[in-house]
Amino acid sequence: MSRKQKQPRRGGCRRGSGRGCHRLVCRRCPESFATYFARVLKHVHEGLSLSQEAVSVMDSFIKETFERIGEEASRLARFTKRSTITTRELQIAVRLLLPGEIGKHAVSKTMKAAIRFYGRK
Repeated sequence: MSRKQKQPRRGGCRRGSGRGCHRLVCRRCPESFATYFARVLKHVHEGLSLSQEAVSVMDSFIKETFERIGEEASRLARFTKRSTITTRELQIAVRLLLPGEIGKHAVSKTMKAAIRFYGRK
């Protein structure tokens, strides 16, 4: 390796440090969902934006929700004596964790996205 390659980068993302990204909005790090909040908000309410504090709260909420869904899906897979979490376990976990109409909406949107994704291949 040349001397240039061995020097640490200044600024930018700290992917290898294990401490997470120094910014909430980082295109190279999948550690934050901040870029997606702006995209969704643009579709729902054109011209509105979120403060950094609101983005931080939303990011924490999404990460915790994903973790809860994963834990519940894992519990369901263990309960049925399976070693793999499938889409079925994830769907059931979402229905159990998200109340009423929002759970149904989440499952239907997810299935629509999956069909669209697998239809492209």
